[in-house]
Amino acid sequence: MKYMMFVCSDTEPETDESRVPDIDVWVAENDANGRRVTGNVLAPPSAATTVRVRGGEVLLSDGPFAETKEVIVGFDILECADLDEAIAVARAHPMAYTGRLEIRPYADR
Repeated sequence: MKYMMFVCSDTEPETDESRVPDIDVWVAENDANGRRVTGNVLAPPSAATTVRVRGGEVLLSDGPFAETKEVIVGFDILECADLDEAIAVARAHPMAYTGRLEIRPYADR
């Protein structure tokens, strides 16, 4: 089953950085075992463009849609047997310590 894992910043990160896993190790391990399909870091929110169509008119806004202190800073597409496995992959990610990870299964369509 595929999962989208949003990697988000957090205003309350882990304060003991010695406990934070190495991202290069996490990527290498999950790429090697096929649980990570792809992923990347995103440009900062200031580089975002929000697109809406209202009344047939395209409305563009600079920056992210939401006004929040926490922002999406990256993503990973995971291939896992179930949610429990996806959670195990996420809990080993460095941003589980210094940020937040949101896991969502792909919708059945």
